[in-house]
Amino acid sequence: MAALKVFFHGRAWPLAAGMAVAGVVALLFGPLALALVIGLTIAAVIFLGQPETSPASARPEDPQPLSPLVRGVIEQLPAPVLLLDESKRVILVNSAMRPLVGADAEGRHVSAVLRNPAVLTAIDQTADDGEPATVQFTLPVPIERHYEAYVVRVGDNPPATVLMLHDLTAIRRSEQMRADFIANASHELRTPLAAVSGFIDTLRGHAKDDEVAREKFLGIMSVESARMRRLIDDLLSLTRIEMNEHVPPYKRIQLDQVVREAAAALSPLTRNDRITLEISTPPNLPPVIGDRDELVQLFQNLIHNAIKYGREAGHIWISCGQTADDQIFATVKDDGEGIASSAVPRLTERFYRVDVKRSREKGGTGLGLAIVKHIISRHQGRLQIESRLGEGSSFTVLLPPAPSENDTKN
Repeated sequence: MAALKVFFHGRAWPLAAGMAVAGVVALLFGPLALALVIGLTIAAVIFLGQPETSPASARPEDPQPLSPLVRGVIEQLPAPVLLLDESKRVILVNSAMRPLVGADAEGRHVSAVLRNPAVLTAIDQTADDGEPATVQFTLPVPIERHYEAYVVRVGDNPPATVLMLHDLTAIRRSEQMRADFIANASHELRTPLAAVSGFIDTLRGHAKDDEVAREKFLGIMSVESARMRRLIDDLLSLTRIEMNEHVPPYKRIQLDQVVREAAAALSPLTRNDRITLEISTPPNLPPVIGDRDELVQLFQNLIHNAIKYGREAGHIWISCGQTADDQIFATVKDDGEGIASSAVPRLTERFYRVDVKRSREKGGTGLGLAIVKHIISRHQGRLQIESRLGEGSSFTVLLPPAPSENDTKN
C-alpha cells in the first residue's frame, strides 16, 4: 500500500475518475447521489495524496497534514467544501465555502463558523456513528440562500469529516415564483379578462349593429388588453430578476450615464405632461459594479412613477453623488401629492398600490417598485423613500462603489 501511495502521490487521477462518474450519477440519480460520489472522490484524493511521514515523527493522535495536491483539488471544487479534524476544528475551507464561513475559518471550531443547529447536529452524528447525513437549511442574510448539506466521515487514523453544500436557491426560488405567479396573476388578470369577455359577448349580441357602442367597447377592450400585456411583461421581468438575484453582477458601470439614458427614454412622456426634468451629476463620479440593463430598468421605473404621480406641468429632480461613507447615490424627486407615512413601508410589496383606482388609470401594474427592490438587492444596495403628503416624494438608490482596478487585478 505504501508503494501505491508513492506511485500515485502528486497525481489527480481519482479526481478525474470521480468527476466522470459524478456526471453520470447526477444524470441518473440526482444531486444527492452526486454529492456522495464527490465526497468519496475527496476521500480518495485525501488518502492517496497524503505525504509520507517517518514512523518516528508521526503520532497517531496528530491529524495528518494535507498535501498541496489535496488542498489544490478541494480548493478548485465548485461546490462549497469544509474539512474538519477529529475535534471538529476546520482544517480546510475551499474558495466556494469562504464567503459563507469567512476567510479566517481554518483552525476554528465548526460551531464558531457555522451556527445552524441542524448542520451542527448532522456533523456530530456523522462524527459519532460514521454514517453519512444530509440536511437542508437556509441562510437568511444578506440574501436568502437555500442549501443541502452533505456530511461524510473519511479515514480512520485519524478520521476527518467532510461537509459539502449543494445550492438549492435557484430551485426554491423557481418553486416560490411559480406559486406566486399563479396566485397573483390569476387575481390581477381576472378583472380585465372579465371585461374583455363581457364586451365580446355584448358585441356579438344586441350591440352587433350599434356602431357607436362598438367603437366605445373596442376602445375599452384595447385599454384592458394593454393592461394585461403590461402586467405579463412586468411579471416576466420580475421573475427573471428574482432568478438571478443571488448572482452578483460584475461589470463596472457609470451610474450617472445610466440615469441619463433612462431619462432620455422617457422624455416623450415628460413632454406630453409638460413636466420639467432636471438632472445634476458631479464630474468624475466613481463607478459601481452592476448590470446595465437592470439599472436602466430600475431608474426608468422610478422616473416613470414620478411622471405618473407627480403634478401635471410639474418638476422632477434627479441628482447623483457620493455620500460621506463613499456610497454612490441617485435620487429621483417629484413635486406630487406625496404618500402617507403609513403606506411607505409597503410600497415595494408586489401589487401594493396606495390608490388602486388611480394606479390602474395611469397604467400601473403594482410591480414597478417590487422590481426596483429586487434589482437593488442583487446589487447589494439600499433604497431610501422619503415622502410627505402635499410635498412630493423622493426615492434614493444607494450602491457600493466599484473596487479600484488595481484591487481587482490583485
